[in-house]
Amino acid sequence: MSQFKYFISVIFILYFSITILPQDEVNQKPCSSPEAHQFDFWIGEWKVEWYSPDSTKAEGTNFVSSILNGCVIKENFSGNPGIDFRGKSFSVYNPAKKIWQQTWVDDQGGYMVFTGGMENNKMVLSRKISRNDKELIQRMVFYNISKDEFDWNWESSEDNGVTWKLNWKIHYTKM
Repeated sequence: MSQFKYFISVIFILYFSITILPQDEVNQKPCSSPEAHQFDFWIGEWKVEWYSPDSTKAEGTNFVSSILNGCVIKENFSGNPGIDFRGKSFSVYNPAKKIWQQTWVDDQGGYMVFTGGMENNKMVLSRKISRNDKELIQRMVFYNISKDEFDWNWESSEDNGVTWKLNWKIHYTKM
């Protein structure tokens, strides 16, 4: 008889633990938080323009889409006709860490991992690396964001973010 009471108690606990969960938690879709859509401004087909290190103007394209039920932002960058360079990135909002995480790969063997998020109406993603026994911070800053255009800076700092060097400025225009 005691095993029967134990069995009934377990069933009772399981039943009520399932039925008393708030409906929001049961029905909430993954990646449905507002933070998970902060990068949606980037979705679209873009013409990109920038100046190369020798000050010549270059152009390319970037096709950015939302994939995997709206949980991932996928980038397909092509430097053509400006430069022969292609790359892809995958960006996802991590709710446990409350940050965006991005992985970039390219046809030159590049692999970079960035983290960050929205700061003062700018999307800022950065990473720390060691180069020549010095710590370097690299960051991407998306700003002047509107429906049909925005600017994107590639910056670096050798003094832990006290000062920043602008390496590239790219202007995006919707195609």
